[in-house]
Amino acid sequence: MKIIRRADAHWAGSGKDGAGTVSTTSGVLDQTQYSFNTRFADGIGTNPEELLGAAHAGCYSMKLAFVLQGAGITAESIDTEAKVIMEDAGITTIELTVQVKAPGLDDAQFQIYAQDAKDNCPVSKLFNAQINMQAILVQK
Repeated sequence: MKIIRRADAHWAGSGKDGAGTVSTTSGVLDQTQYSFNTRFADGIGTNPEELLGAAHAGCYSMKLAFVLQGAGITAESIDTEAKVIMEDAGITTIELTVQVKAPGLDDAQFQIYAQDAKDNCPVSKLFNAQINMQAILVQK
């Protein structure tokens, strides 16, 4: 199965003083602003690292749901945060924190499922960065 998704970016001006927009075919992003300030300071808009974090958190959560489904488990909730850390050398680390509520699932088996999802999430495979993960099974 081949799936193609598209996003577009427009930039005008220099790297520091210019500004751009990003859009997606779905319309979820529609000329959303990004600039030097949204990337390296606290400007209003988005930035590539934030978008990568959102993509990684979403992909990982869905992959974990499929891994759990394969084991006959349906989670009540999967909440994932992805912190994308950029240093002078580029994106060096991604820290995933996932909290899962799945009654009847023991923590040892959960850790195996969480690691499987991290290793096999399609977005995880894109990064040339260290991916750290903390997996928390929420008990009632």
